[in-house]
Amino acid sequence: MGEQDEPRGVRLDKWLWAARFFKTRSLAAVAVDGGRVRVNGERAKRARLLHTGDQLQVRLPPYTFEVLVRGLSERRGPASDAALLYLEAAASVEARERIRLQLRAAGDLTGAFEGERPTKRDRRKLDRLRRDSGLD
Repeated sequence: MGEQDEPRGVRLDKWLWAARFFKTRSLAAVAVDGGRVRVNGERAKRARLLHTGDQLQVRLPPYTFEVLVRGLSERRGPASDAALLYLEAAASVEARERIRLQLRAAGDLTGAFEGERPTKRDRRKLDRLRRDSGLD
């Protein structure tokens, strides 16, 4: 009767904390309760046991992570160990990069007036630029 290296299942909130999606376990629990985490396409409760092979969708606005559970851990370790617990889908990485670039471009637009309130003409130019770039 030897012990296995990996537990049979880990609570969803513990795994999200150990995989470093959330800074605290209570934040992970709030996100799960709020419906921001799906397991195998279904809304889950925080006490649900995760197993290797489960697919998760974690929404951390404005980003969404789609990951496959590769390992289980109840303890939070270094980020290098946490990265081994899951495999993120290529489409998820691409979507997050696209959103990051859009946010960077939008951030540049807001700083164009240097703390001043834009005039009506400036606002119309800004609206036109946002509409043409697809950020609306």
